[in-house]
Amino acid sequence: MTDSAPAAHVMSVLLVDDEKTIAITLRDALEEDGHAVITARDGLQARRHIEERSFDVVITDLKMPGMPGMEVLRLVKSHAPDTEVIVMTGYGTVETAVEAMKAGAYEYILKPFPNETVVLLLRRIAEQRKLVEENRSLREQLGRAQSLEGMVGQSRGMREVFQTIRLVAGQDTRVLITGESGTGKELVARAIHKLSGRRANPLVTISCAAVPEPLLEDTLFGHEPGAFTDARERRVGRFEYADGGTVFLDDIDDMPLATQVKLLRVLQEGEIERLGAEAPLTVDVRVLAATKVDLHDAVEEGRFRRDLYYRLNVVPVVLPPLRDREDDLKLLAQHFIESFGRGRDFRLEPELLDEMVRYSWPGNVRELEHAIERAIALAGGSEVLQRIHLLGAKPVPERRPAPARVTTLRAAVEESEKAAILAALDHTGGRKAEAARVLGISRKNLWEKMKNYTLGD
Repeated sequence: MTDSAPAAHVMSVLLVDDEKTIAITLRDALEEDGHAVITARDGLQARRHIEERSFDVVITDLKMPGMPGMEVLRLVKSHAPDTEVIVMTGYGTVETAVEAMKAGAYEYILKPFPNETVVLLLRRIAEQRKLVEENRSLREQLGRAQSLEGMVGQSRGMREVFQTIRLVAGQDTRVLITGESGTGKELVARAIHKLSGRRANPLVTISCAAVPEPLLEDTLFGHEPGAFTDARERRVGRFEYADGGTVFLDDIDDMPLATQVKLLRVLQEGEIERLGAEAPLTVDVRVLAATKVDLHDAVEEGRFRRDLYYRLNVVPVVLPPLRDREDDLKLLAQHFIESFGRGRDFRLEPELLDEMVRYSWPGNVRELEHAIERAIALAGGSEVLQRIHLLGAKPVPERRPAPARVTTLRAAVEESEKAAILAALDHTGGRKAEAARVLGISRKNLWEKMKNYTLGD
């Protein structure tokens, strides 16, 4: 009997030994630990059990009348390779131990031994089986999970994101993508572009935070020779380069007010003007924007133009943080394991998965991706990813709920109406009369709301 924790889960065990005392006492210890045990008095009786059913573990003596333990071991491995076999003997030699391990034995133990030794071996086997089963289950879930252009998720929030992307991708509608750093805003922009009619033309990405303020306007719109000191040649701006395609403006909240004015002209008139140019140029560009802050707050604080905000925020896509995507966390971990594993069967310990769920992931999906990549790089010959490599040495803090987003009642109603209209159109395959019936409004009312929210024709 043991005072430590019971086995991870019940296993079926065949115990084969011609010594009645050992068979009875070891069976009692294993059953007390939660396992279902069948005993056989010799190898011939064991053969009948093995041929009739499968076992998780077979524990066999080495020297027995009729059929020795090595034959039992080989028989088990030929019938059920996944069954683990523990070999016991009172006459052990190095040669027999090596032979048993080569034949596929899980462990080789010498009599006499405390029953606790076998109990602990079965606990280890149970934990390993649990790990393998969880890994297999994650692979199956990953295969069934929704995915879109590199994004994986089955949580409600991500299903809504996927639905919105599919609805707006082909409509040339402007989309404002909001989410914390690392949630995948650029992946959303890439998905919208790839599913749109502009996919054959460039997708140009600019981080407004990464380009120094004095250079941002030049980067976006270009310049003519002589426009400023050292401007010896014409420079084509990103908007001009993206003609016919899509421009993705990341960290739009970091765009200076002066540049916001020029961007507004692009959205209103479809024109850009190179620095130093005498006439504007017409460009056909779809603009997608992303922000890690609430742009409405930036408008109220005077840091962002109100008219530009409404031009950009035609259809909002809000990416939930990873801490609110518990249903997706394990799937994403498996996705990155397969991406970085190079064909090796890496897996996470069950206890580590529990800690990952409790962890707040301030860097979101990007942090998880880098953590998995680092853990695999440091795993060496082991295929079980270690906590120290994935989460570090610090204790996992308790997860704190994300603060509720405060918004005006009018904005909340508008967002709800947009989402309901998009969902109804998706449900009816774009048939507006049927969508109006589902929504409980007139066809004319639906048309007016779609026009006000710029949700297509």
